[in-house]
Amino acid sequence: MPLIPTTPAPNEIHLLRLDQLDAFLRESELILAAWNIYSDEHTDLDGWPYDDDAYGRRAAQRDAGTADAFEAVREQAHQLLAALPARAVQNRWVWQLGTLRDALARLDALHDEWLQTLDGLPSDARPGTEVFDDALAAHHAEAWSSLDDWATHGHIIRGIHAAARNAPSALAPAPTTTAASVPGRHSPARR
Repeated sequence: MPLIPTTPAPNEIHLLRLDQLDAFLRESELILAAWNIYSDEHTDLDGWPYDDDAYGRRAAQRDAGTADAFEAVREQAHQLLAALPARAVQNRWVWQLGTLRDALARLDALHDEWLQTLDGLPSDARPGTEVFDDALAAHHAEAWSSLDDWATHGHIIRGIHAAARNAPSALAPAPTTTAASVPGRHSPARR
């Protein structure tokens, strides 16, 4: 019997988006840790690289790796932010959410600029050619700060959803603070 494809429920889609965000956060953490090790080993005590060219190439790898990791999240990021349950957003998260929204707006603008850059490249510019690779490296370098904002603060989206899941339902009766009387029992007070 052939399998009938089913459309995932909205909640399943949302959970998949959260999983993609988690994958980006893990990968970007590894990329940044590797970069920090490289940077520590290849700079002097004042932070100046021993070899500017090699350092620049390694920074470009960091930028490209982070951009590639975010690509699976980029299209979903707006929905992730829009789906945040307002009742679960705590004041301590407002600044971080603003940072994520601002970073996403910058990434969207940079993506549009990248598409214009692609249109302006010579027709023979392909990945692997100097003109293409230089333009892509410049794009990644411009995007890295915003990607780093997502790598740094993206975890709060999962935190907000966890808080919403654990919050009491608005439809649930409020808990009582007085003990309920049990039929057939008398008050322990003396008469």
